[in-house]
Amino acid sequence: MMKKFWNTLVALMISAVAVTGLAHAADEAPDQLIKRLSQEILDTAKNDKDIQAGNQKKIYDMVEGKILPFIDFQRMTSLAAGKSWREATPEQQKQLTTEFRTLLIFTYSGAMSQIKDQRVEFKPFRAAADDTDVEVKTSVVQSRGEPIQLNYRLQKSATGWKIYDINVLGAWLVETYKGSFSAEISRSGIDGLIKTLSDKNKKLAAASAKGGK
Repeated sequence: MMKKFWNTLVALMISAVAVTGLAHAADEAPDQLIKRLSQEILDTAKNDKDIQAGNQKKIYDMVEGKILPFIDFQRMTSLAAGKSWREATPEQQKQLTTEFRTLLIFTYSGAMSQIKDQRVEFKPFRAAADDTDVEVKTSVVQSRGEPIQLNYRLQKSATGWKIYDINVLGAWLVETYKGSFSAEISRSGIDGLIKTLSDKNKKLAAASAKGGK
């Protein structure tokens, strides 16, 4: 049950970012950005029959085409890799970021079809005008069960606010992967981690192609 909640809610965040595309304004406040993204993805997921039916190709195309400007995958990856990130070459960093991004898209975008009756409530947002790193706190309310905590960490860049971590039920995404990344790097180095992620992505891609468009 916990894994299902995690997948669904991470999908909510990832796909919300993808749906909005170039509508993002560079000067949009971080809490307003999350509010807009959340509402747009809920509306889209509930009203798109293909998404409700689990059409993963449509979801993948949407995410891959529009997600990059809105999530800082490099920072997310560097945090998950920890001190080993600084020891990696620029090419290794690039490959690791690409594979981690692909893994997250494959893992969570398919869960969009689970979005049915959810709505998002927002906690009071507190940040100074000059803050460049903030947290936006929300909860996802469903017709059954308790509200689910879903918080976002964002950093301000030259092109606007970017999400670099999310928290579901008290667990941060980066921390969730940090342990497994560290263990794999200890066994086989950065190249070994890249290969492990690449192999997982190939299996997910093959399963997606076999399971239907």
